[in-house]
Amino acid sequence: MKTSDIFIVQPKTEEQVSALKAFMNALNIDFTISQNVYDPDFVEKILESREQAKNEEVIRVKKEDLNEFLSL
Repeated sequence: MKTSDIFIVQPKTEEQVSALKAFMNALNIDFTISQNVYDPDFVEKILESREQAKNEEVIRVKKEDLNEFLSL
Protein backbone atom coordinates (compact mmCIF):
# COMPACT_ATOMS: atom_id res chain seq x y z
CA MET A 1 0.00 0.00 0.00
CA LYS A 2 1.32 3.43 -0.93
CA THR A 3 0.53 6.56 0.99
CA SER A 4 0.71 10.19 -0.04
CA ASP A 5 2.18 11.26 3.30
CA ILE A 6 5.47 13.13 3.11
CA PHE A 7 7.73 13.53 6.10
CA ILE A 8 10.27 16.32 6.22
CA VAL A 9 12.93 15.84 8.85
CA GLN A 10 15.80 18.13 9.68
CA PRO A 11 18.57 16.27 11.48
CA LYS A 12 21.01 18.48 13.32
CA THR A 13 23.99 16.12 13.44
CA GLU A 14 25.68 13.57 11.20
CA GLU A 15 24.83 10.96 13.84
CA GLN A 16 21.13 11.73 13.36
CA VAL A 17 21.56 11.51 9.58
CA SER A 18 23.15 8.08 9.89
CA ALA A 19 20.47 6.87 12.30
CA LEU A 20 17.67 8.07 10.02
CA LYS A 21 19.24 6.40 6.98
CA ALA A 22 19.63 3.13 8.90
CA PHE A 23 16.04 3.29 10.16
CA MET A 24 14.59 3.95 6.71
CA ASN A 25 16.69 1.23 5.11
CA ALA A 26 15.74 -1.26 7.83
CA LEU A 27 12.05 -0.69 7.08
CA ASN A 28 12.60 -0.68 3.29
CA ILE A 29 11.26 2.88 3.06
CA ASP A 30 12.28 4.84 -0.03
CA PHE A 31 13.71 8.24 0.79
CA THR A 32 15.44 11.15 -0.90
CA ILE A 33 18.02 13.41 0.61
CA SER A 34 17.97 16.99 -0.63
CA GLN A 35 20.38 19.80 0.08
CA ASN A 36 17.95 22.40 -1.26
CA VAL A 37 16.75 24.83 1.34
CA TYR A 38 13.75 26.99 0.57
CA ASP A 39 13.75 30.66 1.40
CA PRO A 40 11.71 31.00 4.62
CA ASP A 41 9.87 34.07 3.25
CA PHE A 42 8.85 32.07 0.17
CA VAL A 43 7.64 29.19 2.32
CA GLU A 44 5.63 31.59 4.49
CA LYS A 45 3.93 33.08 1.41
CA ILE A 46 3.03 29.62 0.11
CA LEU A 47 1.61 28.55 3.47
CA GLU A 48 -0.38 31.79 3.69
CA SER A 49 -1.77 31.24 0.18
CA ARG A 50 -2.78 27.68 1.04
CA GLU A 51 -4.58 28.92 4.14
CA GLN A 52 -6.38 31.60 2.12
CA ALA A 53 -7.49 29.01 -0.43
CA LYS A 54 -8.65 26.70 2.35
CA ASN A 55 -10.73 29.55 3.80
CA GLU A 56 -12.04 30.40 0.31
CA GLU A 57 -10.39 33.83 0.43
CA VAL A 58 -9.65 33.75 -3.29
CA ILE A 59 -10.67 35.62 -6.41
CA ARG A 60 -12.23 33.50 -9.12
CA VAL A 61 -11.88 34.71 -12.68
CA LYS A 62 -13.66 33.16 -15.62
CA LYS A 63 -11.46 32.22 -18.55
CA GLU A 64 -13.16 34.73 -20.82
CA ASP A 65 -12.45 37.53 -18.29
CA LEU A 66 -8.80 36.64 -17.75
CA ASN A 67 -7.30 39.22 -20.15
CA GLU A 68 -9.30 42.01 -18.55
CA PHE A 69 -8.37 40.83 -15.06
CA LEU A 70 -4.68 40.82 -16.00
CA SER A 71 -5.02 44.21 -17.74
CA LEU A 72 -3.89 42.75 -21.07
